[in-house]
Amino acid sequence: MTKIIRIKDVDLCYEIFGDGHQKNIVLIPGLGSQMIRWDIAFCELLVEKGFRVIRFDNRDSGSSVFNTKREIPSDKGIKEIFATLSKEGIPYSLMDMANDVIGLLDHLDIKKAHIAGRSMGGIIAQLLGSYYPERVLSLTIIMSTSLNPSLPKPDPEVMAMMTQVSADPVLHKAEYLREKIRFAKKIWGSGYVFDLNQEKVLLEEELTRSKTKNGVIRQLLAMGSFQYDPGLLKKITVPALIIHGTDDLIFHSDCGKNIADSIPGAEWVLIEGMGHSIPFELYSFIGDRISDLSK
Repeated sequence: MTKIIRIKDVDLCYEIFGDGHQKNIVLIPGLGSQMIRWDIAFCELLVEKGFRVIRFDNRDSGSSVFNTKREIPSDKGIKEIFATLSKEGIPYSLMDMANDVIGLLDHLDIKKAHIAGRSMGGIIAQLLGSYYPERVLSLTIIMSTSLNPSLPKPDPEVMAMMTQVSADPVLHKAEYLREKIRFAKKIWGSGYVFDLNQEKVLLEEELTRSKTKNGVIRQLLAMGSFQYDPGLLKKITVPALIIHGTDDLIFHSDCGKNIADSIPGAEWVLIEGMGHSIPFELYSFIGDRISDLSK
């Protein structure tokens, strides 16, 4: 059962599995991604391993709403929007999103938790490990990046797909779904079969759950305004597991390797054929590695 709490200017939606367990893990979604991308089957697998699993929607995705009176035009590309905003005009930062996690932990009266983040959620996890070491027991960072500007750039076609003006899902739902499915297939990876039906189910559920406008744009602005700090990862002292795929077209595997090399003692796992997604076939493997990290 999902619940919504107010943290400053955010109505944050979350859900808990395995409420009887004492070992807490928070799952942070990626850019524009909802908590349901942390599949129930994966959450239940972690519960079987003794975790109390907390998944949530980042602000501006799913049922978590960033309350603002200032809307951003939805008919413009991200580059055009970013060019018109000063740093002070950015709606919020990745650090604000990290503070949402701390606010959720405070609400749940959790002093320390294991943290797992995927993609942008992995960057938020890095911020938590660096700025809130007293609240973090371990970090699992999946298909993510440090945003080091010297790292390989995303695939140009994928980047264009991410930043283009999307079809309106209300007015042109069929076209919207075609765009999203094409993108999901593109980033999936060659080592695992893309489940078209499952993707359609997820997209339909996301449309039903979505309660915000321009959320992806504001999250992109948060990422685009992030100032890379080479010392950030070196401050992380908790056990860290970095998982990446060889076929990731958004964040090249060098991005994950850079994180692993920068965090003292981090474990590096490169998965052949995995793209910018977590296939069902990898749930057990990743769950085992997370469980091992928490011991």
